[in-house]
Amino acid sequence: MSSTADRRLSRQAFWPSVLRIFVMQAVILLVLAGAVVGYISWSSEVAFAEFLAASKAQAAPNSAQQAIKVHLPCDVRA
Repeated sequence: MSSTADRRLSRQAFWPSVLRIFVMQAVILLVLAGAVVGYISWSSEVAFAEFLAASKAQAAPNSAQQAIKVHLPCDVRA
């Protein structure tokens, strides 16, 4: 008789533990998904800022860069 009571008790303890595991997995999955989305958003903002900075630097070269571009005649002998 005690084995029947033990089986019933183990069945009753089984489903709440399964539900608890499922809820924990769902919470962990949501936290990880949020972290991934946050990282992608942050990294794209940084990359876009670097892109804008590089394009502004190319659009308006300073006088030091223009002074370096001196064309020297080449002496090519065949």
